[in-house]
Amino acid sequence: MTHLHSKRLPGPGYGRVLAAVVGLVAALCLGAVGEARAGTPAPKESRWSDRPHGFASLAGGTTGGAGGKVVTVTDPVSLARYAAAPEPYVIRVSGAIAVEPFGSDIVVTSNKTIIGVGDTGEIVHGELHLNPGTHNVIIRNLTIRDSYVEGDWDGKTQDFDAIQMDTVDHVWIDHNRLTHMGDGLLDIRKDSQYITVSYNQFSNHNKALGIGWTTDVKTQITIDHNWFSGTKQRNPSADNCAYAHLYNNYLSAQVADGDPVWTYGNWSRGQTKMVIENSYYDGVQHPYQADATAELVQRGSILKGTSGRHDAWGTAFDPRDFYAYRLDPAAAVPALVTRYSGPQKRIGGTVEPHVPAEYPTVQAAVDAATYTVADHLAGTDGWAPHAQHR
Repeated sequence: MTHLHSKRLPGPGYGRVLAAVVGLVAALCLGAVGEARAGTPAPKESRWSDRPHGFASLAGGTTGGAGGKVVTVTDPVSLARYAAAPEPYVIRVSGAIAVEPFGSDIVVTSNKTIIGVGDTGEIVHGELHLNPGTHNVIIRNLTIRDSYVEGDWDGKTQDFDAIQMDTVDHVWIDHNRLTHMGDGLLDIRKDSQYITVSYNQFSNHNKALGIGWTTDVKTQITIDHNWFSGTKQRNPSADNCAYAHLYNNYLSAQVADGDPVWTYGNWSRGQTKMVIENSYYDGVQHPYQADATAELVQRGSILKGTSGRHDAWGTAFDPRDFYAYRLDPAAAVPALVTRYSGPQKRIGGTVEPHVPAEYPTVQAAVDAATYTVADHLAGTDGWAPHAQHR
C-alpha cells in the first residue's frame, strides 16, 4: 500500500481551529450547504438528500448560497436585507418571522439558500418573491403561512402567494409547508426552467401550485413526494411546460365544495408534456386530466374513491432520458409522504456551535480557519490566525 506523506502542520493551534471549524460547519450548515460535502451519503433512515435532484440538478445544477456566508435571522428586516443582497448567502430562519405590512414581498436574489432551522423557521403574512432573471435559489424547510384575506377564497383581491417566481432558472423548493395564503401557494410563472419541487406540504388552500402563464413551452419541472391536503385546484396545473415529471405525490382530503370543473388534481394544459408515476389519489375529483393539445402519460398510480376525468394520451417523454431517480411503490406513498414531507428537525441545523474564546463570532472563526487552511495548502501561510471579518 502506498502512503501519501502529509505536510507538517505549522503550529499547535492549527489543528484546534480546523477542528472547531469542522464542528461549526456541521452545526450551522446541516442540510443547508450539503453541496460542499456531496460525497457523504445521507443516513439510512433519511428520506432526502441535501443536494437537489430532478430538473434542478441539470445544466450546472442548483447550489443556492453555497460558498457564501452563513447567517441566522430572527426578524423581517434582516431576512429582507440578506435575501436581497448581491452576494451569496445561506440564510437560516430561526423562529416565526412576521412580515409587515401584511402580504409584503421578501425579494430573493440569485445565489441564495433560505432554510428553516430545524422545524422552527416560519414566514408569516409574507411572500418570497423571485424576480425575472433570478437564478440558483434553494428554499427549504420553512413554513410560510397565513396571508389569507378573509372572504377572498378565489384570491382575486390580493396577490399574496407564499412563493412566486417569474422567468427564473435553477430553483429547488424542498420540505416546506405552505398553507392558508392569499392567492397561490406556489406560483412558478412564465418561462422558468430547471425547477424541482419536492417533499412539500400544500394545505388549507384553494389554488395550490400553478405553473405557466406563458405562450412559450420552456419550463422543465420535477414534482415529487409532495402532499396536497385540503386544497381545491392546481395540484398542480401545468400550462405550456416542455416537461413536467410528477411522481410519488399524495393527494388527499380535497376540498369538496360541489364545483364540477375547478376542483381537480393534476392538469396538463396547453402544449404540456406530463408524466405521472406512482402517485396516490384518495377521494379526488378529476385526479388527472389533459387538454386535447397536451400529452399525459400515467403509470403505476393508485386511485381510491376518485371520480371524473382520468385522461391519458400521447407519449410525452421519458424522464430517465434526463436524470436518474428512485420510484417508491404507490401503496407506500401516503405513509412516506405524510411522515417525511414538510419541515424536518434534522434539516437546517439545530446544534448550538462552540466558538473558540479568541474569536468574537461564529463567522470570525469560520473566516479565520478558511483563510489559514487555504494559505497552508498554497504554502503561503505564516501561521497567524485571522480573527477579523474579511
